[in-house]
Amino acid sequence: MTICTKGRKEFFGEIRNGIMGLNEFGCIAAKCWQEIPKYFCNVKLGTWQIMPNHVHGVLNIEIPPNAERRIDRTKMLLPKIIHGFKSAVTRQINGIQNKIFFQWQRSYYDHIIRDEKSLNNICEYIQNNPYKWSSDVENRKNRYFDIEIKNHYDHLFNKHSI
Repeated sequence: MTICTKGRKEFFGEIRNGIMGLNEFGCIAAKCWQEIPKYFCNVKLGTWQIMPNHVHGVLNIEIPPNAERRIDRTKMLLPKIIHGFKSAVTRQINGIQNKIFFQWQRSYYDHIIRDEKSLNNICEYIQNNPYKWSSDVENRKNRYFDIEIKNHYDHLFNKHSI
């Protein structure tokens, strides 16, 4: 999944020579991301990356055997996870500023990874994202329109799926 800051404002740090340098707000986002499994016991973190204005992450949601009846509840788990993450980051950053300062984009991009090949390709994309920041669709300097960004993620996820 990909979660962006409102207006793609670069709150979390900067990239130099292909390496993401987290600032204080970026460290808050990283800490909150790493704490997700503390609040959701059936969730494990996969590959993730804090970028200047967005967060990429793979979440492994474990569905217990014979849980067919609970699948609908599991589908509702992702929005709860994202809401909790966004709320924690917002509360902590705005607490430092003592005012409403930081905001997230309203929604997020997500995709269910269905096979090992797709997982490997998406993890590679996430890991290499800092090296490609100068051409990234989330980099405001590149001035992509929202529809172009959506198409980028649709293509990325469909390209890596069966």
